[in-house]
Amino acid sequence: MTKNKDLAEILEQVQKKLVSLSERIEQLEKGALKTPPALGAPTAPAAPTKKAAPKPQPKPEISEEELLAVSAALAAYLGVRVHIKQIRLIGSSAWAQQGRVSIQASHILHN
Repeated sequence: MTKNKDLAEILEQVQKKLVSLSERIEQLEKGALKTPPALGAPTAPAAPTKKAAPKPQPKPEISEEELLAVSAALAAYLGVRVHIKQIRLIGSSAWAQQGRVSIQASHILHN
């Protein structure tokens, strides 16, 4: 019974906090609360600058051989034949960064 009592108290506290936060959100949305701006934040909204629309990058074409290789690799990994619906190239420097980390970690540091 004490566990149920403790849980009921915790639930009541959470509900009170939720009501308090909901009220604060409403006040902030109405502009009733004047919160100081964060350090370095502009006080007035910046005027939008006109920038030229970036030219869309041409999508690299995936050959049928590459698609078959990806499908075979997935089938080998998952153990079942897969049907690929979409492949997208995601630009990321994670592989390069991990390579640099690996190389730098292999160096012996002298004190």
